[in-house]
Amino acid sequence: MRRRMSSSLSEKETALGLRHGPAPGWKRLRFTVAYCGTPWRGWQSQDGGGGIQDEINKAIAKATGITTSVQGSGRTDAGVHALAQIAHGDVPETVRMSGASWTDALNACLPPTIRITQVEDAHPQFHARFDACGKVYRYRIWRPKLLSPFEADRAWHVYGPLDLDALRGCCEKLVGEHNFIRLSANRGDMPETVRRTLPEKTTRTIHRAEMRETDGGNVLEFEFEGSGFLYKMVRLITGSLLHVGRGREPKEWFQSLLTDPTGKQSNQTAPAQGLYLVKVLYPDNPRAAADLP
Repeated sequence: MRRRMSSSLSEKETALGLRHGPAPGWKRLRFTVAYCGTPWRGWQSQDGGGGIQDEINKAIAKATGITTSVQGSGRTDAGVHALAQIAHGDVPETVRMSGASWTDALNACLPPTIRITQVEDAHPQFHARFDACGKVYRYRIWRPKLLSPFEADRAWHVYGPLDLDALRGCCEKLVGEHNFIRLSANRGDMPETVRRTLPEKTTRTIHRAEMRETDGGNVLEFEFEGSGFLYKMVRLITGSLLHVGRGREPKEWFQSLLTDPTGKQSNQTAPAQGLYLVKVLYPDNPRAAADLP
């Protein structure tokens, strides 16, 4: 008989994402999730549904009868894809399913655009968001004049000449610690005048910023690895890079976005469909997940 159960976290605690271990008699699981973001309203649970988080919660309830709320490593916007989003959720210790059994059961209940690729037993205090020490994002740009129908929701179609040397130079400037106030958007939790006085909230470190051509030159990819990313930061970086690559602004303009926090914000936001969350990085510590038996 399936049991209808729920963890002890309040809705307020869950919404705030506060760090808690499982309730007594519960254990923590770590989920690796891949999804095509096209039909969804982003990762975050939404009023009326449509968030990927909503779909995973429903799949767990349908497969096992357990009511829980998975917590992700961070939000992705509507239309953004993920190769390996990380989430955690709590289930009763009496549920002794293997990782493979969890994967099979949840994927049988999920839409085909969302797949659970791995389920692992996690340290009781593991938190998908607060334990993350970095992320890797990739942005794909389709170069040919004719947009492939198979790339329509997978890449940004940018046809025409691009100054690749200028783009490489701008990528080099990204590496290091910068105040990304001009290359991020306000999520609405504070006035912009206040946000601009809090550099500690908008400063991030980019460890790697690479550009490469793939698919015989048809696709231009940017890949960014950093300590963290602000709201719309990768899309604003990419859009601003392409603004320079198209010759509409000089390289010095892009550099000023990183060095002069008092200037106007960039309004060059790349569309969502070209963006992929590639990987979430965690430190090598006792909270790391271990395979289920």
